Amino acid sequence: MPNLVKLYRHSLSGHAHRVQLLLSLLNVPTDLVDVDLARGEHKQPAFLAINPFGQVPVIDDNGTLLADSNAILVYLAKTYGSGSWQPQDALAEARIQRWLSVAAGQVAYGPAAARLITVFGAAFNADEVIARAHTLLKLMDSELADRPFLAGTEPTIADVANYSYIAHAPEGNVSLEPYPNVRAWLSRIEALPGFVPMAPTAAGLLAA
Repeated sequence: MPNLVKLYRHSLSGHAHRVQLLLSLLNVPTDLVDVDLARGEHKQPAFLAINPFGQVPVIDDNGTLLADSNAILVYLAKTYGSGSWQPQDALAEARIQRWLSVAAGQVAYGPAAARLITVFGAAFNADEVIARAHTLLKLMDSELADRPFLAGTEPTIADVANYSYIAHAPEGNVSLEPYPNVRAWLSRIEALPGFVPMAPTAAGLLAA
């Protein structure tokens, strides 16, 4: 049985959710520690001592502290994944890394940024980030036309890294309706044993 991993997170953070999701998919016992971002808990000395960047998520794996969601995914896959979530083949790893870069780039500055406007009041240009999100979704939909998962025929951390903000894109006024292959991909992830959803927010296209 894996050690209990402590995950410092915010329930509405897609970056934190991707780590929580992989921990659950790997069946790793997890202690969820909520960090109150609204009260600035992530900028207090106690939290900065575990992550000087003042960001969630952070994990504490039996004394090993690690920040940055994609870095944590790599660590967890290699530590607890038995090679299934990040294959060691060079080409497979490169394909996964490509999508980790997308998660840190086009996703962060597209659908994630659009959601930050509606959920957290961020001062981005809505038209710009929504347009960027649709450019990405068109590309993803095309690539998912001939394979079930982003990096191949089996789920990997590439899918975990990109899932949360794509699934919640409508909260940022980004419709997923034009992208059937993306929606089918989301459904495949949600059908995986151990899947846990991120808390929804009634914002954007989901506003009451």
